[in-house]
Amino acid sequence: MASRPFWKGYMKLSLVTCPVAMTPATSEEDKVRFHVLNRRTGNRILSQSVDAETGRPVGDDDEVKGYARGEHDYVLLEDEELESIALESARTIDIETFVAAESIDWIWYDTPYYVTPDDPVGEEAYCVIRDAMRTTAMVGVSRLVLNRRERAVILKPRDNGIVLWTLRFGDEVRDPGEYFASIRDLKPDPELMRLIGDLIKSRKKAWSPEMVADPVQAKLIDIIEAKKKGAKKAKAKPSAEPEPPTNVINIMDALRRSVAAAKKPKGRS
Repeated sequence: MASRPFWKGYMKLSLVTCPVAMTPATSEEDKVRFHVLNRRTGNRILSQSVDAETGRPVGDDDEVKGYARGEHDYVLLEDEELESIALESARTIDIETFVAAESIDWIWYDTPYYVTPDDPVGEEAYCVIRDAMRTTAMVGVSRLVLNRRERAVILKPRDNGIVLWTLRFGDEVRDPGEYFASIRDLKPDPELMRLIGDLIKSRKKAWSPEMVADPVQAKLIDIIEAKKKGAKKAKAKPSAEPEPPTNVINIMDALRRSVAAAKKPKGRS
């Protein structure tokens, strides 16, 4: 069953406008979640906001956001002040720029949303924008206010619709040069490259969502179902630390053995 849209507004390209709805493309609803209980009474434990200095409870009406400008010194911001900076992009996805689809590195991608037509009358305009981006291999760049923050977003055609990706802010992506600059620019032996290429080919598979299945989630569900039937508490297995290699392995020899093992029929050691 499809989820209900959490945002409705307009997608605009110059004078072409169509009403759209936006729904998160991912979900965590099926994750196993736990409540924290009092072991003695079996009752839930509730979190409470308290004053860090006095230890006294603080009501919702007394909570306010503050920006630290020094130790124990804050600039207070009321909800009305935060709402006053809301921009037109709160309800309009105005596509101002187009860039080549492959020009945006994946590291900038943050959260995906499905964008769908919200009115049969505007569906034609939606399809025109979608197909134009697909034909030209371009993506639309815009801005949108979500959770009181204006985010840069891109719109990409996918299947019969459009996916909107929020992009990370500029100060959220670290400079890779700070981490990769010290790695030597070695030129691998051509024979090594051939062997590693053979190994990659032997392990090549078609992408499947099963590759990102969560085995811990499945085991948790098994434990919960067993406990429902009165099973005893499962014992934790001692975790073994991986032993560091005791000798230096020749990479050429290791690759040759790996390729040879990959070529053996399954079921043989």
